[in-house]
Amino acid sequence: MSCKAPDPHAALPFGEASMNASPFLTLHELVKKARQKLNHDNWDYIVGGTETETTVRRNRLALDALAFRPRVLRDVSQVDASVQFLGRTLRLPLVLAPIGGLELFTPEGGAAAVKAAGRFGVAHMLSSVCEPGLEAVAQAAPDALRLFQLYARGDAGWVDAVAARAVAAGYGAFCLTVDTAYYSRRERDLAKRHARSGPMPAREFQARLTWSDVTRLKALLPIPLILKGIATAEDAKLALEHGVDMIYVSNHGGRQLDHCRGTMEVLPEIAAAVGGRTPIMIDGGFCRGADIVKALAAGANLVGIGRMQCIGLAAGGEAGLVRLLEILEQEIQICLGLLGVNTWAELDRSYLHPAPPASIGATLGAFPLLTLDEQSFY
Repeated sequence: MSCKAPDPHAALPFGEASMNASPFLTLHELVKKARQKLNHDNWDYIVGGTETETTVRRNRLALDALAFRPRVLRDVSQVDASVQFLGRTLRLPLVLAPIGGLELFTPEGGAAAVKAAGRFGVAHMLSSVCEPGLEAVAQAAPDALRLFQLYARGDAGWVDAVAARAVAAGYGAFCLTVDTAYYSRRERDLAKRHARSGPMPAREFQARLTWSDVTRLKALLPIPLILKGIATAEDAKLALEHGVDMIYVSNHGGRQLDHCRGTMEVLPEIAAAVGGRTPIMIDGGFCRGADIVKALAAGANLVGIGRMQCIGLAAGGEAGLVRLLEILEQEIQICLGLLGVNTWAELDRSYLHPAPPASIGATLGAFPLLTLDEQSFY
């Protein structure tokens, strides 16, 4: 798939038909609309993290601490932002990350997200704690590239039975989350005495997971196995030793262990440990097209978007999420062209350079114009 880079000076950039049909011209507008439509509790679910929210801020700071080193005078008239993944062509190197409780943001929950993914052409990973469940979501978009993520809520037999259901429903890969042995203290909720759904049943099974469970799942599954929550080179190497097919670098969006490193700070050591032997997925603070370009330059193969997925759904349901993906595509294509590359294969770490962050690491620090209105001029 080849998509010609948009003309940034044109009256209607890339995606003219969608732009005419959508009220959203920028990601800022989607963020503002989502905030207007959500109550305080559900908004905090999007933007919050654990305890001091240091990990949330470090995710953003790790991205902002990288500057670009663009190259010029290259023919960049045929920018192609697509990738091959699991035998499919994806329009962008994106996966809609697994988010529990998407039904808080749109009545269709995970079904709206998977339909948006299929309609636009990116991958979707369903959380096992997202309604309306794995079979219903599979039926909502049978042609989409669907991946399934599991929290262990039962013994080995229970886990294996869920894995069998995911395979039977046509999911393309199975992802085991490994960074939730204990549920964190979400102080935004605690301070408001807001309990989302009460204690999660059978949480002790997640705490009992070991590498032997990885070995068992790998032997059982006829589809690729992903581990989500890898944050060190040591665990990346262990994952490879246990036959894991994909490594998912994540700190749960800053919602589990406080005071972690940002995932973009972690990525180089993971990429070095993996050495190209298996694909790397990453999430954590990715909001803009430039963020996604930085991740692929640093060694990732696919980027997960979580908070932005919730924002798109809250702002406009399935259509809002599709529009968010269209804007991200515009940003990515322009970024690649201005860096002097036509394809992801031409991109590497030589296009990145350490730089002082220009933001303070706020969750929505990628949107400095949220306060801009029709009466403001800069």
